[in-house]
Amino acid sequence: MLTSSLLVAIAAFASSAQAWLPSDASNAAVNKRSLGLFPAPGQEGTDKRWLPGSDKIRGVNLGSLFIFEPWISSSEWAATGCEGQNSEFDCVMNKGQDTADTNFQAHWRRFINETDLNEMISYNLNTIRIPLGYWLKESLVDSSEHFPKGGLDYLTEFVGWASDRGFYIILDLHGAPGAQQTKQPFTGQYADTVGFYNDYNYNRAIEWLEWIVDIVHTTDEYRNVGMIELVNEPLNWDNAVGTLRDTFYPNAYKAIRTIEDNLSVNSADRLHIQMMSSLWGSGNPVEHLDDTTFTAFDDHRYFKWDTSIEVSHDSYISTSCSDDRNSDGPSIVGEWSLAVPDDVESTDEWSPSTQQDFYSKWFAAQVHAYESSTLGWVFWSWTTDLGDDYRWSYKAAVEAGVIPTDLSTISSPC
Repeated sequence: MLTSSLLVAIAAFASSAQAWLPSDASNAAVNKRSLGLFPAPGQEGTDKRWLPGSDKIRGVNLGSLFIFEPWISSSEWAATGCEGQNSEFDCVMNKGQDTADTNFQAHWRRFINETDLNEMISYNLNTIRIPLGYWLKESLVDSSEHFPKGGLDYLTEFVGWASDRGFYIILDLHGAPGAQQTKQPFTGQYADTVGFYNDYNYNRAIEWLEWIVDIVHTTDEYRNVGMIELVNEPLNWDNAVGTLRDTFYPNAYKAIRTIEDNLSVNSADRLHIQMMSSLWGSGNPVEHLDDTTFTAFDDHRYFKWDTSIEVSHDSYISTSCSDDRNSDGPSIVGEWSLAVPDDVESTDEWSPSTQQDFYSKWFAAQVHAYESSTLGWVFWSWTTDLGDDYRWSYKAAVEAGVIPTDLSTISSPC
């Protein structure tokens, strides 16, 4: 853990005018948000980065904070009063709004807080990705929908703490109106059918994006938010995503830029707008965009569900070593883990308790690949309730000695 004096120094540095860059007069006019990890207008080719000492995103997802996945955080799900429920929608509907609101507000403050941010700093992490649901804007929720209320207050407080510590922050519309996938709790509901891919819910999602972008640019706590993702993991290899590309993405992009125009946000301080990359399987995300300024792309790389890869230690490491995840432009591997297929995860050969050496090497191989071919990575997730199985938890993997506390000590097996 960091000493109190070091934390004070970090906080002072992060709140200074030059917090995102080394002190360098040639970059004095570059705004803190824009040069997070991308060259700002007029700065093409610069080797300056937003965080001195690191030129790559190295971060964690805050899974199950504002959107629960019960299977990965089961004891916390039970502590929130939702045991036996499939999703947040189901829990609120069946437990009652007032009871659910009280329980979820306690969960938010208990599950991930300032203590966790301090621990992330001590592990040399520089980025957090925060999955959010559209119900954070409570006026968007209609009478047939049931979600916890009050999340914006804690989000604002939390991103303020993260900004004070100098984190780069990505906000992700993880749960879209109507649900972008069926029977996936990460959408906030366990829907039998997808309901996102129509004008009504596209418009609700755009209203949410306009609202959160306005908050980002007008609320000091959000000063280190540099990127917003339009929607997490839409359908792939499905005809429904045609309208995602030709309607939702262009309209959402224009809506965000219009909000920034109306607020007179200067060009160097505009948010990067992120979409799932072509590797996700939803087509070319910028196919119908007239303007691609400050766009970025999200890749999710889970070997657990990739049946094209031979399931062996050597295959996983060799595949990772040569894994080029850059397809459309500035890309981030925004989700990945050390999880392996269900049919082998409990075998001796893949046991997390006896195979720490393999998992350490595989972690290093993935880091090598993602930092070689993209702007960096965001591990899924920071913390889980899976006991000694650290394969989904960065925090637990560090505690198990699989991930080093100092990322600069990683030795690539490639």
